[in-house]
Amino acid sequence: PSEELLQKHYSDLSSRPFFPGLVKYMSSGPVVPMVWEGLNAVKTGRQMLGATNPADSQPGTIRGDLCIQVGRNIIHGSDGVESAKKEIDLWFTEKEVVGWTPAA
Repeated sequence: PSEELLQKHYSDLSSRPFFPGLVKYMSSGPVVPMVWEGLNAVKTGRQMLGATNPADSQPGTIRGDLCIQVGRNIIHGSDGVESAKKEIDLWFTEKEVVGWTPAA
């Protein structure tokens, strides 16, 4: 992703001293953005991710099993439904988001 996109995505952190490093790190390689939907998708996703600081994450969570440094986190998850909506609009066009309805 471009630095411009990441600066918008992490704009709430722009006054923090680590912001330039975060943007540089996140733009240094590929990312795989995705949208999850379903009952309590944000809450369930946050539980699957684990705590922001990998040292505080439970085993079995993505961060607990795969991260070693808070500043080099391997995954981001929206912290609420409203922020998820903003982030989806930032990363995707309307045509790129496909809804899903279970068959049963």
